[in-house]
Amino acid sequence: MRTMASSLALATLLIICLAGDARESQEPEPYKISINVDLVVLHATVLNRNGGFASDLRQQDFTVYEDGVRQSIRLFRHEDIPVTVGLVIDHSGSMGPKLPEVTAAARTFVRTSNQEDRLFVVNFDEKVTLGLADTISFADRSEELERAISMTPATGMTALYDAAIEALERFQAGSKDKGALIVVSDGGDNASKHTLAELLRMAERSSVVMYAIGVFDDTEVDRNPTVLRRLAQATGGEAFFPKELNDVVSICERIARDIRNQYTIGYVSGNTGKPGVLRTIRVTASGTAGSKLVVRARSGYIAGGEPSPAKHEAAK
Repeated sequence: MRTMASSLALATLLIICLAGDARESQEPEPYKISINVDLVVLHATVLNRNGGFASDLRQQDFTVYEDGVRQSIRLFRHEDIPVTVGLVIDHSGSMGPKLPEVTAAARTFVRTSNQEDRLFVVNFDEKVTLGLADTISFADRSEELERAISMTPATGMTALYDAAIEALERFQAGSKDKGALIVVSDGGDNASKHTLAELLRMAERSSVVMYAIGVFDDTEVDRNPTVLRRLAQATGGEAFFPKELNDVVSICERIARDIRNQYTIGYVSGNTGKPGVLRTIRVTASGTAGSKLVVRARSGYIAGGEPSPAKHEAAK
């Protein structure tokens, strides 16, 4: 059985760019992929005191701790590389008036992202469906994503946990090195076969960064912002709760910039503790003298075993 470090490294591949022949007329070689199965790989966002990206840090500016023990950084990258992104869109009855704005936000996200990113859509009410046609695994055009979201009606109850688990499983079919998941929902769940505990455990076995956008108002009884915050915090993402629906567009643009400005940090865990237990991670960064930096990265991972498909039915 693979260790968690192996699972993270398999989900997050190390990209090595080869310069190729130095002759000016020759086309550059495409990036090649290699795997170090012992690496625990993190994607970290670093912000300065003004909330802007700290984009000029070096490896020695970072410190990583696992269960309070400092780790030796073996991998360090800061470059805009292709990402596989899943959009998990709530289509329950309350989302009907909100879907046009959500669709516009998805279009903005694509236009702000790396042109080589690959995207897929998971729609859900009380059932989970894939937004793209059966012949299309991933999309890279805004028109395809718009159709994938807008062609599904908003009706019924909410199976958020089932949809997020389906999306996490979809990353196993992707070939890009980084993964991100964007969940647009009120955070409530009244129809899933799986539990929040199962979803969180699967997220902690994955290297996918989850972002959440809570679209609801105070009158919606099914809203659950706590769930959205927990998913984002556990995976190193961020949760957003716009006051106005049209703010969703700018939030998606912000998420796209966040993904493109992340640092990739890898270390080989020296932890020999019991597998299957959550190991905590803390990442810090120091800038120039006196500068205050905020680092956002996943808070931990579950060591040992493959990511569970969580296909069994469980009581909530």
